[in-house]
Amino acid sequence: MSCSPDPAENLVKAEWRIREAAGNGAQIVCVQELFRSQYFCREERADLFDLAEPVPGPTSESFARLARELKIVVIGSVFERRTAGVYHNTALVIDADGDLRGLYRKMHIPDDPLYFEKYYFTPGDLGFRCFDTRYARVAPLVCWDQWYPEAARLAALHGAQILFYPTAIGWHPAEKAEYGTAQHDAWRTIQRAHAIANGLFVAAVNRVGFEGPPDHGLEFWGGSFVADPFGQVLAEARHDREETLIVTCDPRRIEDVRRNWPFLRDRRIDAYAGITNRVID
Repeated sequence: MSCSPDPAENLVKAEWRIREAAGNGAQIVCVQELFRSQYFCREERADLFDLAEPVPGPTSESFARLARELKIVVIGSVFERRTAGVYHNTALVIDADGDLRGLYRKMHIPDDPLYFEKYYFTPGDLGFRCFDTRYARVAPLVCWDQWYPEAARLAALHGAQILFYPTAIGWHPAEKAEYGTAQHDAWRTIQRAHAIANGLFVAAVNRVGFEGPPDHGLEFWGGSFVADPFGQVLAEARHDREETLIVTCDPRRIEDVRRNWPFLRDRRIDAYAGITNRVID
């Protein structure tokens, strides 16, 4: 969805879109990264920490009520105020009974032009987590995490059936003409690769719309999609409008793909010690 500057308005909008998704048969609903506000990390301003909220808090409580009423799983996103001076970019997993199954705090924190996230977010300290819900075992990861095969692999080894990536990614106005197509293709490709390498479903949920001044804002490219365990895109949203995708993910597909492409079986776990080094000199 697109976002306004008003957090209350964005929460109401997300609530009715969740209701709409559930009414169309969704059992697990995921919202985009930091949906309560426009993407504030385009600039470094201390007053923007006021957007943060605790967990439990307004967002988690609203989503818990919806999950309980609609009997759905909700994967939410909050700018979490953990304590004074410690803030996280956090995903929530709320089960269909309204209980908070747990949190995932974004592990990889970018610092790029118009993505000044290191100013706001403390890196996650909960590790890469999976949660059993009424409908599937899910692993939430967040945006920049989607570029890291290690995160997807660890989630798969924990038994995840679906990776969910709440996301806020877009084109810088000075880069779109020359690099925009390639940037979007790389984003789509890396996540399809996680689905293939790990034999599971991947759902990427991105915001849409232009935010910020015309010459120094971000055009979020939408393009939310779901890929199956062999990387086939089952559904994909457009770049220029809000959309809700309803996608069937049959867990039997995981079994079928992994029997025929047994990448997890053939891993050389005796030979990977170097992966924990920053570089190998």
